Amino acid sequence: MARTECKPQLAGDTHRASIATLCSANDRLRWRPAMVMWCQPQAAPSKHKAHPGMIPDFLVTHSGGFHADEVLSSVILTRLFPQARLIRSRASEWITPGADRIIYDVGGGYDASARIFDHHQRGAPLREGGQPYSSFGLIWKHYGRDYLVAAGVPEANIEAVHAAFDLSFVLPVDLTDNGVLSPSGPLAGLTLPALLETLKPAFDETDPEAEDRGFQNAVAIARSFVEAKIAKGAAKLRAEALVFQAIERAGQARVLELPTGMPFRPAIVKAGADHLLFVVHPREKDWCVTGIRRAEEGFELRADLPAAWAGLTNGDLEAACGVAGATFCHNGRFVAAAKTRQAALAMAELAVQEAVAVGSGRTDGAEVA
Repeated sequence: MARTECKPQLAGDTHRASIATLCSANDRLRWRPAMVMWCQPQAAPSKHKAHPGMIPDFLVTHSGGFHADEVLSSVILTRLFPQARLIRSRASEWITPGADRIIYDVGGGYDASARIFDHHQRGAPLREGGQPYSSFGLIWKHYGRDYLVAAGVPEANIEAVHAAFDLSFVLPVDLTDNGVLSPSGPLAGLTLPALLETLKPAFDETDPEAEDRGFQNAVAIARSFVEAKIAKGAAKLRAEALVFQAIERAGQARVLELPTGMPFRPAIVKAGADHLLFVVHPREKDWCVTGIRRAEEGFELRADLPAAWAGLTNGDLEAACGVAGATFCHNGRFVAAAKTRQAALAMAELAVQEAVAVGSGRTDGAEVA
């Protein structure tokens, strides 16, 4: 893979601009103290030009220890402005607003027109609901839609994906960074902000470039999660459209047939299709019969598969349900499999009949008439 030639420029930062020089297309790091340069690996530039006429030369955040908010902000900004140099410094000449830079999580001010996005000052910005922003929330507010366009999200879905990502991903980071949300229990150390901070160097690390190295590693890892989360959000909207179409075709049938496996519960709830009990769809080599959860949290289903099928496979399951081609039923009775579409639909109809007979097939817990 061809190397990217970098021509470093002196920082002029008496506090040492802690900057990584990323000079190889295979992401190897070469460190040059007191140099201001982060050369992105060569990649096709985005066709979308965020904020035309205002392309920054520098992306400036603070040096030293790092947190999730400026790491995640860097993910967004380096995607939008791959030609810009990432500066990590607290020197006044860098954290003072200028036409050639975007400053975030440092600088003591919030002014989108001046492109400074800090949240540590008095009178720090709040969301409409009163929750505090971190730098990530501010960057997402002003640059998130451009990021989604650059990521290939269809224009019709931009607002929905932007809002969903803000609520499920950005807001928790904002609240955690500001101390409003404090995860507890065994999983507290496994949140994304906590895991990113494990990449900080140890207290007695003597390598002067260790913090920069940790920061760049954190950005690379965080980028994977941001891209995956957004891709899933866009896919959820595509799935929603397919589920709506399938619900319309199904009418008042209790079984919903989908063209492939996909997230279906949110769309079923949104459509008000309370009559549906099971979903059938093809997999790579067989067909699946799946129950529908009553609530987003928990595992209780609108209707369980028949108890007589629980834990059975192949011939034993065929004998129990009377359907040739039945191959598997989970012991938890929430999913079953069959060799063919016909077999899967037959199993689903049998499961509906039993659910109706025992009165379990209602989303509100009431008995089925």
